[in-house]
Amino acid sequence: MGDAVWLSATLRSALAEALALVLPVCCAGCDEPDVALCEQCRARLHPRVTSKGRGVRIWSGLAFEGVPARVVRALKEEGRTGLGRELAPALRAAVDAALRAGEDGSGDAQSPDPHIVFVPIPTSRAAFRRRGYRVIEVVARHAGLHPARLLRASRTTADQRGLGREARRDNVAGSMRAGAVAGLRIVVIDDVVTTGATLEEAARALRAGGAEVLGAATIAATARRRG
Repeated sequence: MGDAVWLSATLRSALAEALALVLPVCCAGCDEPDVALCEQCRARLHPRVTSKGRGVRIWSGLAFEGVPARVVRALKEEGRTGLGRELAPALRAAVDAALRAGEDGSGDAQSPDPHIVFVPIPTSRAAFRRRGYRVIEVVARHAGLHPARLLRASRTTADQRGLGREARRDNVAGSMRAGAVAGLRIVVIDDVVTTGATLEEAARALRAGGAEVLGAATIAATARRRG
């Protein structure tokens, strides 16, 4: 059953990419007609890695604003899975930064352990039914990563949008459970980080299962808000 579900999701993603080649399109970043992503907007997706986080260090390849935000939204909400290829360098850059920092604690270049496991934040059933694909896994595959679904939701949570930092942390506390992760070295991956509460909960669950969490990596990070 699990293989059938995976195959079905893969076929849907491939079909969406194929349709994008034949249907009228406009640039996901600026609405220029007849191009999925114009050269100017593609240049805006050049990775600029930043980091934040307390319980787990989170590395992000882009700022979630302007063109990057529009492209991520097009991938998430408009079914434009072909954009996963365009966002892959940002995720890869964030992953590489997380690996370097996790290996020696400084972020200096090192040869990362090839046996690191990349664990995505679980996609809710509602989101998967709506989209037919898992956003972070689409991008991860284009980035040369092989996501391992070793986290699952252990309870339902409220929508995080509109919640402040502490409310988000309370909302997701204890909401995830890890599978067989004892002894694994893991980098958690997700699409966008806001406060980091969800990634911190993921790290807690994985560590409780006996894993070593080197850090987390996301495609983009929202700007820090004051007040």
